[in-house]
Amino acid sequence: MSIAALEDVEVDYARGRALGPFDLAIRESEIVALVGPSGCGKSTALRLLAGLEAPSRGQVRRTPERGETAVVFQAPTLAPWLSARANVALPLELAGTASDEARRRATEALARVGLAGAEAARPAQLSGGMAMRVSLARALVTEPRLLLLDEPFAALDEITRRALADDVLKLWQGLQPAIVFVTHNVEEAVYMASRVVVMTAGPGRLAGEVAVEGPLPRPAGFRTTTLFRKTVETVSGRLAQGMAA
Repeated sequence: MSIAALEDVEVDYARGRALGPFDLAIRESEIVALVGPSGCGKSTALRLLAGLEAPSRGQVRRTPERGETAVVFQAPTLAPWLSARANVALPLELAGTASDEARRRATEALARVGLAGAEAARPAQLSGGMAMRVSLARALVTEPRLLLLDEPFAALDEITRRALADDVLKLWQGLQPAIVFVTHNVEEAVYMASRVVVMTAGPGRLAGEVAVEGPLPRPAGFRTTTLFRKTVETVSGRLAQGMAA
């Protein structure tokens, strides 16, 4: 069953077409990575799925109700004057949840992302990786059915990126939301997703899809397996073809 879908969508801006025609269907609880060259419309597709933008043509279908979609952007976008707990509690409070309940759930969400004890810290006191964990906690505190990640690890070092990738997969295992994430990193896409969608150069169209075998979350050493390396090469080949299209 599809939880969200883009059907023959096109997006035009004043500078020209940014996306499409493009089709994408997201099933319940699956993890999909969008990869493609810069400017191909990956983030535009994500905004369509989030309901933050409307297509110039085509249709966007979404089954999540209000509050059941969460978005994590490349920058943490935390309110600097609020503590980590207050930042995470904010979407609950805006939805009408009582303050005490919102704070309790925010504390639990921070513990799930490994930030127990950092509830009172302000964003300026957090490292880049910790700030991104707060953003993930804020997205997950509402227990969304659809989680959209727009290059959330792009500004982080490789060790932190890998740790957060494992954290996201463990969190997915518990809550089972559908996840769509945008990345330029092919290895990251193959590691995190059960399906990699490859886009052409802009305006982005579908260049191909690659299914990724193997259990989620990934077992230790998965990146060194023949399966992983072959899948990375397959996605890279599709990406090269898409860039030339």
